[in-house]
Amino acid sequence: MKKLFITAVLGLSTLHYSWAQKKEYQINAVAFYNLENLFDPADDPEKNDEEFTPGGSMGYTDAVYRKKLQNLARVLSEIATEKVPDGPALVGVAEIENEKVLQDLVNQPKLKDRKWKIVHFESPDFRGVDVGMLYNPKYFKVLDAESINVDISENGRKEYTRDILHVTGLLGSDTVAVFVNHWPSRRGGEAASAWKRVKAAGICKEIIAKKVKENPNYKVILMGDLNDDPVSPSVAQTLGAIGDKEKLKPGGLFNPWLTFYKKGIGTLGYGDSWNLFDQIIISQGFLNKNAGGWQFYKAEIFKPNYLISNFGRYKGYPHRSFSNNTWIDGYSDHFPTYIYLIKEL
Repeated sequence: MKKLFITAVLGLSTLHYSWAQKKEYQINAVAFYNLENLFDPADDPEKNDEEFTPGGSMGYTDAVYRKKLQNLARVLSEIATEKVPDGPALVGVAEIENEKVLQDLVNQPKLKDRKWKIVHFESPDFRGVDVGMLYNPKYFKVLDAESINVDISENGRKEYTRDILHVTGLLGSDTVAVFVNHWPSRRGGEAASAWKRVKAAGICKEIIAKKVKENPNYKVILMGDLNDDPVSPSVAQTLGAIGDKEKLKPGGLFNPWLTFYKKGIGTLGYGDSWNLFDQIIISQGFLNKNAGGWQFYKAEIFKPNYLISNFGRYKGYPHRSFSNNTWIDGYSDHFPTYIYLIKEL
């Protein structure tokens, strides 16, 4: 019989795993969360943020902003703490206006003691939202970071979307490349806009291919709101991310969310169906035990009862921040996702 025991050790945890012989593993977590329009209330003349101001259509006052920060901090403070008391080593985030909102977020009482650091670059997105990364310097060290533009111009018409955040760092002693994404939306229709997400996926794939060509066990984490499901062409074909560990080739990408999706489980609802846009995809180096270091353990969607709407047209879906331009004391229209990584001691 297989048994699993967990005890806290220095902020992370140790897994005691016994099957014929006892083994101990250190455990860590990596997460992604779309924060759903985390703007500050000030009007930035360089951004399309007028509706998220006190006089805008959302009635986005200082009080609303402060409450939204408190709500999001609660979520972030609880992700993965069932097994990792300090929470994730790093968290990719989307739909943030600027670095200020991230600074305000990590300074919330529920998060302040973690002393999270920020990686952020301004994006040219027409809505004025960016991606970013929060990380705990106790467990992750940034070595390099860059913002990669995604050009989706068409027929001479310039269109702007979010840049891809590419961070290289040390997760313990493992060198890891992290890609934080918020791919172009399905505005105009899923099929008509698919090429834009394929374009973003191709940019990531090209960089990843170079890394794993040099070292098939190179460790890559690609996360984000991909605006596509695990079976969509951008993910399944362009990235080539598969859900079967046994068929994974050296340097390939593993998508643990395919199993969730096939069971009808999602991270956001649209109409009367679920989508699973919020994915964390990893390279084969996290599944090759011979590579050593951090290895994939399991994937989870964080959805405690308070994150699930229990009323109105969105009942059963994520408890969003606004409904019909009215603040409803919510969190986000997406559930956060996270993965556990383990390392044998």
